[in-house]
Amino acid sequence: QVQLVESGGGSVQAGGSLRLSCAASGFTYSDYGMGWFRQAPGREREGVAAIDSDGSTNFDHSVKGRFTISRDNAENTLYLQMNSLKPEDTAMYYCAARNRRWVGYNTLDKDTYNYWGQGTQVTVSS
Repeated sequence: QVQLVESGGGSVQAGGSLRLSCAASGFTYSDYGMGWFRQAPGREREGVAAIDSDGSTNFDHSVKGRFTISRDNAENTLYLQMNSLKPEDTAMYYCAARNRRWVGYNTLDKDTYNYWGQGTQVTVSS
């Protein structure tokens, strides 16, 4: 049974930092591309950062230079380090996994992801 469990969300002031984690199980983690997505109330879910099985990364322009994505294949865990947080980063953050069938497709396209976590809330106050 595939499981993706996010943790690390919370409330911070603008300029602060948070580190999100996603514990994966039930599939061969190292073979999958992984991504972080977010959804604010009234808005579509959007791709934030992704890391492929070969370690290549991709970031949305809105977070480039502030967020870092990494993966630990030994621990089956995905991370998102978020620095210099802004109020517009406030959203529910989701971890997602996609299999090799989607290699070559945009890694920030939510429609290419097979599995999703339940999300963790991030709130940034000004």
